Formats: sequence, structure tokens, C-alpha cells
Amino acid sequence: MEVKTSLLDNMIGVGDMVLLEPLSEDSFLENLRNRFDHSEIYTYIGSVVISVNPYRSLPIYTSDKVEEYRNRNFYELSPHIYALADEAYHSLRDQDKDQCILITGESGAGKTEASKLVMSYVAAVCGKGQEVNKVKEQLLQSNPVLEAFGNAKTVRNDNSSRFGKYMDIEFDFKGDPLGGVISNYLLEKSRVVKQPRGERNFHIFYQLLSGASDDTLKKLKLHRDFSKYNYLSLDSAVVNGLDDATNFRTVRNAMQIVGFMEDEVQSVLELVAAVLKLGNIEFKPESRCNGTDESRIKDKNDLKEMCELLGIEQSVLERAFSYRTVEAKMEKVSTTLNVAQAYYARDALAKNLYSRLFTWLVTRINESIKAQTKTRHKVMGVLDIYGFEIFEDNSFEQFIINYCNEKLQQIFIELTLREEQEEYVREGIEWTNIEYFNNAIICDLIENNQNGILAMLDEECLRPGTVTDETFLDKLNTVCAEHQHFESRLSKNSKFLNDHSLPHSCFRIQHYAGKVLYRVEGFVDKNNDLLYRDLSQAMFKANHSLIKQLFPEGNPAKVNLKRPPTAGFQFRASVGTLMKNLQTKNPNYIRCIKPNDKKAPHIFTESLVRHQVRYLGLMENVRVRRAGYAFRQAYEPCLERYKMLCKQTWPHWRGPAREGVEVLMANLQVPAEEFSYGRSKIFIRNPRTLFFLEERRRQCLQDLATLIQKIYRGWKCRSHFLLLKKSQIVVAAWYRRYAQQKKYQRIKSATTVVQSYTRGWQARKLLRELKYQKRCEEAATTIAAYWHGTQVRREYRKFFRANAGKKIYNFTIQRIMQKYFLGLKSSLPSMSPIDKTWPTRPYLFLDGVHTELRRIFHLWRCKKYRSQFTEEKKAVYEEKLEASEIFKDKKALYPSSVSQPFKGDYLEISKNPKYQKLNSTVDEKVLLADVVNKINRANGKGTARIFLLTKKSVVLADQKTGQVKASVPLPDLSSVSVSTQSDGFFALKLKEGSASAVKGDFLLSSEHLIEIITKLHRIGATDQEQLNIDISDEFLVQFKQDKVCVKFIQGAPKNGNSVSCKRKNNRLLEVSVPTTA
Repeated sequence: MEVKTSLLDNMIGVGDMVLLEPLSEDSFLENLRNRFDHSEIYTYIGSVVISVNPYRSLPIYTSDKVEEYRNRNFYELSPHIYALADEAYHSLRDQDKDQCILITGESGAGKTEASKLVMSYVAAVCGKGQEVNKVKEQLLQSNPVLEAFGNAKTVRNDNSSRFGKYMDIEFDFKGDPLGGVISNYLLEKSRVVKQPRGERNFHIFYQLLSGASDDTLKKLKLHRDFSKYNYLSLDSAVVNGLDDATNFRTVRNAMQIVGFMEDEVQSVLELVAAVLKLGNIEFKPESRCNGTDESRIKDKNDLKEMCELLGIEQSVLERAFSYRTVEAKMEKVSTTLNVAQAYYARDALAKNLYSRLFTWLVTRINESIKAQTKTRHKVMGVLDIYGFEIFEDNSFEQFIINYCNEKLQQIFIELTLREEQEEYVREGIEWTNIEYFNNAIICDLIENNQNGILAMLDEECLRPGTVTDETFLDKLNTVCAEHQHFESRLSKNSKFLNDHSLPHSCFRIQHYAGKVLYRVEGFVDKNNDLLYRDLSQAMFKANHSLIKQLFPEGNPAKVNLKRPPTAGFQFRASVGTLMKNLQTKNPNYIRCIKPNDKKAPHIFTESLVRHQVRYLGLMENVRVRRAGYAFRQAYEPCLERYKMLCKQTWPHWRGPAREGVEVLMANLQVPAEEFSYGRSKIFIRNPRTLFFLEERRRQCLQDLATLIQKIYRGWKCRSHFLLLKKSQIVVAAWYRRYAQQKKYQRIKSATTVVQSYTRGWQARKLLRELKYQKRCEEAATTIAAYWHGTQVRREYRKFFRANAGKKIYNFTIQRIMQKYFLGLKSSLPSMSPIDKTWPTRPYLFLDGVHTELRRIFHLWRCKKYRSQFTEEKKAVYEEKLEASEIFKDKKALYPSSVSQPFKGDYLEISKNPKYQKLNSTVDEKVLLADVVNKINRANGKGTARIFLLTKKSVVLADQKTGQVKASVPLPDLSSVSVSTQSDGFFALKLKEGSASAVKGDFLLSSEHLIEIITKLHRIGATDQEQLNIDISDEFLVQFKQDKVCVKFIQGAPKNGNSVSCKRKNNRLLEVSVPTTA
């Protein structure tokens, strides 16, 4: 069963001010303070919601809260803005009544946030679906775009709406959103060119400079530094709690969701950049020859960049800032502009450019979010408009804003009283007249067509001759001097001798919210809102697509000499249209209150709140609600809440709810003048009666709670006793079951033991019989076998004695061989080819077999070892093997070369860039590259040469230059001579008569002698012409025409352990080789 709470349950203070007792301004404020201190920011006045700005985040807007207030009665839960939104939505959906939600309050009271909460709640509770979700998302995402371009930081609010917004959300018959239409009112465009101290320009300028990428800023010709732009105030450029960079990305994303194309977004940003550039244009005075003053632009760089952004010829815009053309009938007069007029023209263009851009944004958003179907729609309007403003310096903008708030207050009073009266008539209750302050006299002072302030301002603007703000004030003093809500220095209501707070250039109006002092300076100019035709035409000439749409009056083909309507006239017409729209809808009110001027949480300034309570007329609203009946409730919930106070209605009433309420009230003896019965509701006149019912209900609930506790305790004790009794029975049953189970187990165990013993005795008896039978059979078989054996032996004895010795010998040899092979298998040596171990021979007659097996095993082991080699490794071992065949036991240098691998290319000639040229001259693959010493016959000294060996030739080249000194084809080699010593000398002997033998043989020395000779020998073997290797300590070498003997001797080491070569005579070279230990 669902448990329902009420507005009256567990309430901090009084949730509905209509029930406040006693009712006074002090008790009203104390109740607000009490609820505010406990984070209860919402309070009701009947169906009106009072919202106090907490200036902090509260956990009361979660999805769980949305579900809690969904489809609930307005007074069923504690006061909340969701309750009003739910009531409005269900009235629209179920009763087919168009709704409007009016959110009012001064700047900083939280009106914008309240409108967001209403829209988010409606979006959460209405239908689902892909198309519906898209519409909801577009409606919600229109807020960030309009806030960026229409909101600014003021001294009272960091996110103050500087325009009025009214959104009509359209729904179908199911309550699903179809689209919406946004109307905007009076953007404060003067903020574009000038901001008061402590405030800043519209958010979009700071968001663009902070959040745009470097590429975007470069395209827009902007810099991130705020100080570079005259239109941006620097003292409040950075606001705590506002992340302009993040907000810019949010705005870009929101524009994409709403439906802006990428080129449209770029065009909008270009216009924003153009406004910033426009503010940097400055002028200097110049005097013409005829004595008139004119202006010139100081630095044309910003003008140039702005013209590039908008696609305007620089000369056209420059002339528009310097001259003004006035057309009258068929005449045109061009006059120069002085510096002041040029600055006025610049600021007027900036204000018009930004204002028209904002209007275009609203129109573009409407195109995206408008309903696509043509059928009739249900409409819910949300009005978020600037609150009442009283500043130190109040000008035309504050006058217009406060006029709008006067109209809203007027419609609030009218609709509230009308709603009250209609409910009494609907319920058949006698209506009594209620006295209240009607601010229609103030609205008439401002908007009267003959002698209203706006009418006189328009008349003054259109009047020929000299028109100034002073002449406008004089006219006000003449026409409005006797009006009781108008004061000036010359009016009859001013106290000239006593009131010195009223300056000469000001007038004061006593609004419903209090007296406001207006300074007339700028009223005429701001009402005219003139933009020189030259500037409009210059803008129309731009190549920028969006600019042409914003300045259609600049089209030369459609020149209109008629004066455009004034700003005051346009705003009055817009407000009139808005009021007519609101009067066709069922109103729902949210009255926003600002608790302090510091924008800080937990601070409740009583004087400030008192002032807002007075000018919002909240006390009058409470008195209007209480003038007739303070409380009303439908019969069903009333009977459900108070039925326990009467025995006839408790616990169930079987008849109609009204009869049950009548029986209840009669039983409680409530005086008849304290309540009245309507058609569907009971009306209670005095809050004391309601509190009497609540007190009786509280006492009854206590008695009922005591009775419930008594019955519950009795039931609990009885239940506990019955549970114990049932448990005892269960425990006894389980115990008896357990005892019987144990007894059964013992009997079963004893039976099993007796059975096992019996079966064991029977098995053993059978086993003995079987064993006896088996022994008898085995004995008979054995006797028979012995008998047959005796017969066979007796028969074959003569044959067995002849061959017994040979068979025994063969059997013995066979057993010995078998044992030998098995023993050899278990004691084989390792698989290494160099392992020379072998098991010892057990018998002498196995000597040949033992030796042959060792040889076979070694060959097999070597084959297995060779099978592991790669082709490259095989080639290396083949070279090593060939070197062994050539030099082993023949040359003393050979043993030291065994452990050194044959590398071949010691110079890495193919990789070394130093030998790149040399490598390119050799066509074949280089098999060996090394540095050798070429021995000179004249002195026996060596010269370093690069030795290259290919498959076809031997090449000697200079080590430093890489130049080829000699190239000998291998077929020209006849033999190679080396010594037996440990030196590295070798002689390449050439065939007589060959082309290479002209210069004679080569005597060379190398550290890799063994490898060089081996490779030469292998190449000769492959060419089927064997190269002779002569190993001798004395051999002849042919040097050109002479033959020289090279003789190797062993001597004592000189100059270390190196080999030395000396010339003894023309026919002898002696090589001294150190003696090795």
C-alpha cells in the first residue's frame, strides 16, 4: 500500500503562507528565514510558489525527486517547483487548458534557473521516443545559446538575463512536445558599448576569446587578451564559478544540436568578432578649409580586419563613419561628422549589429524547434523576464524593464483575483469583495496614449526643432506634475524644500515595488535608436550572407524615407501582445526572492527580503487568499486524512465522500461559520480551524499508535508462544526420529556382523575344498610329467649324448654375447666426436668385435654431429679441413690459426663508405679482403696494400686512396711459396710469359696467411687447375728481370717479437723469425 504524506506533515515552519498564524509581515519573514536556514527554499501561497535563491547546489533536483513529484497532488508533498510544473503539465494534458508559468523577481533572484528547472521537469515526465527526445533536447539546448548571447555578469547576478524571454512549448494530445516558439523582449544592447563598474559585456565575447581554438581565433583575426578590446571591461573580466572556455564548447555543441549549420556558426562568430573590432576603431579631429570640423580614423588596421571579416570595401565603411547623408523628398544633403558624431555612429552600428544578430539567432532557433504539424496544439508558456531593477544610476533601460514588471504585477493581481472568484463561483460559495492595491494607475502613467510618459517621449523624438533630454523633462513636468506617483523638482508632489535627493535632471516614479529615480540623460537618443542610413547601406553592400539579412533597409532599391518606430513604441507593442497572450492561458506563478546582495549561501538579509516581499505584493496575495477561505481541499483527501476523528467514518466510510465529511464536521462540533461546503471541496475560513483539526488528528494518531503497539505486542507474544510450541513439537519429533534411527543402525550393524561371520565360515570351508581338489590335480599332473619325461629320456638318451657338448658351448657363447651387448648398451660414451673413451673389453675372444664396434660408433657419432651443421658452417669446416691437409705438421704458424675462424672480409668492404669506390671496381664477389704488406726487394721493408681475392683474380690496392695497383687473374698464378716458420710471408709466383708477369712475382706478408693460401688453393681446385703450394725455408722470387732468393732463419727476438726482413745483397733477402718457446 502506498503511503502518502501531506503538506502538513513533518513541516519546517509553515509550508503554505495562507496557513500562517498569526499573519504579519514579521511572521512572514520569520517563516521564510526558518525554512531557508533548513535548506527549504520553496514555500507556497496557495498555488503560488515562492523561491528563495540558495546561491548553492542542493540535492533536491535529482531524477528520484522527479519521480517523487510525478503524478502527485499539488499539496500532497512538501513545496517544490516540481509540484507546480507537474500541476501545470497535467492541467494542460488532461484538462486541455493552455498554461503559462510566470517567473518574476529582481535580478539575481534565480528566475533563469527556475525556468530551466521547469523545462527540465516537463522534459523528464513527458513521453519518450526518438523524435520526442530530439524535440526535448532541442528545446533544452536553446537555453545555453540564448544565455551566451543575452546574459551578462552584473553587480547583482553573475548570469543576469539582459533580455526578456517567453517560450511557448507546444504539445500534442498525448502530452508529448512537438516544438516551441521563443519571443525576446528588449535586449540591453547599450551593454555592448559600455558596462557599469563591476559588470561585464555579454558572455559570448569572453567565451569566444577563452574557449576558441588558436586556428579559429586566427581566422577571426582575434587575440586572447581581453585588454586589447575597448568594448570589454577588465575589472570583472574573470568571474569566479564561470568557466568561459568550457561554456564556449557547450554553446558550440548546443548550436549543433539545435540545428545550426557549420557555416552559420562561423558567420555568427565572425559578426561577434566584428563587434569587438568595431570597438577598437578610434577617430581624430581634422579641420577643413571651410572651417567645419570632421573626423578621421586614427589606425585603420582594425577597420581593415573588420572589413575583411564582413566582406565590405574599406573605403565604403570609412566614408560612412565620416559623412552622413540626409534625404528629404527628392533632395540629398551630405554633411561631415565630427569626432563625437563619429563615435556615436560607431557605437550605434555596434549596438544594432549585435541586437539584430541576437534577433536573428532567436528566429533561427524558432525555425529549428517549431512544430511541424498543422493541427491544433496545447501550449505551455514559460516567461523568464528581467526583474524589477533599482540601481544607483537608472536610465531608459531600467524604465522600460520596470514598466514591463508593472504590467506583470497588474496581470498577476487580476488573474489571481479572477481565479479566486472563479473558484468560488464554480464551487457555489458566496463571494466577498477583497480590497487590494491596483497598480493600473502607474501603468496608465507610463503607457497612456495621450499623456503617458512613453507617448510624450515619442512625441518629443518626432518633434521638429531642437530636442534634448531637458526639453523632454520639461514636458513631463508640465503634463505629469499633478500625478500622485510622479515626482520631479518642479512637480507639485516633490518636497523641494525638504527633499534634496532629487537632482534637476531626474524624475521619480513611485512603482508598486517602491520609488525609483530615473536620470533623463540618454532617454531621447536611446528611444530614437537611430542608425545612419549610410551605415545601413554600407552593411548591405557586404559580401557576408548574414549581414545582408540583418540590414534589409540598406538596399538602395528599397529606400524608405519613413522614420522607423521608436524603441519605446516597439516595446510597448510587444508587452501588449504578451499580456494578451498571457490572459488566454491559465497562470502559474513563481515569485523569486534574493536573500542577500553578496551572492553568498546561508545569508538571509531581512531588510532586503522585506523590501522584495513588499514590492512583489506577497502579503496582499496571502490576504486575498485568506479574505474568503484560507484553506480548501477536495472531499476525498479530506475524508481520508481526518476520518479517524469520528467513529462513524473510521476505519471505512461506505457512502459518498461529501456525506462523510459532513458527518465528520458535525461530530467534531466545528462552528458552521468556520467552513462551507462546495460542490467538490470543503472550504475552511480560519487557519485556526485547520490547526484544530490537525491537533485532534495528531492526538488521535498517538492513540492509534498506542493501540497498534498494544495489538502488535500481543500478537508478537502470541506468535512467539505459538512458535515455541511448534518448535517443541518439531524438536521432539526430530529427537524421536533420531533415537529410532540410532536403534535401527545398531540392529542393522549387529545383523551385518553375524552375516559376515557366517559368510566367512562358508567361504573358508569352500576354499579348503577347492585347494584340496587343486592339489590333487597338480599332484597327478606332476607324476604324469615325471613319468613321460622318464620315458622320453630313456628313448632319446643315445642321441643326446652325441651332441650335448656343442649345444652347451653354443648356448654359453650366446648368453655371453647377449650379456656383452646389454652391458655395452648401458655404458656407451657421450656423443661428442672428441670423446675417446670406450668401455673395456670383457673377454679376449671379443677383441675384433670390440674394436669394430668402437669404429662404427665413432663414425655414426660423427655423422650425427655433422648433420647439425648449416651450409655456411660446413663451408667453414671444409676450409679448416683443407688448411689442415695443407699445413698440418708442415708450418709452425698453423696450430695458432686452428682456433681462429675464417672471417673472409676483414675490412667490411661492402659496408665501409671509405672503400665504396674500390668495391665498385670489382665485378665479382669478394671472398677475402685484408690489409697485407708488400715487401720491397730494395730494402726489405713492407708497404701496406689492400688484398682482395675473388673467384677470378687477386687485386692489390693502395690502402689510403683505394686505387688499384695490380690485378692478377688466378689462371696467371703458377704457385705459392711459404716457409715452415711462424712468419706470415708468402710469395705469389706468376707464370712466365703471362701478361701479369711483366712486373714479376709478389712477396707479401699477412697475419691471415693460412686463410689466404687455403682460399687460393680451394679456388684453384674448383677451376680444375691445382695451385701448387711450396713450403720451404728458402725459395726464389722473380723481381722483374732478376731472381732473388728469400731465406728464412731463426734468430733472437728483435724489436719485440716481430719478423724482420733485410737485404743482404742483390740476390738475397734474409727473413729473421723469432724462436718460439
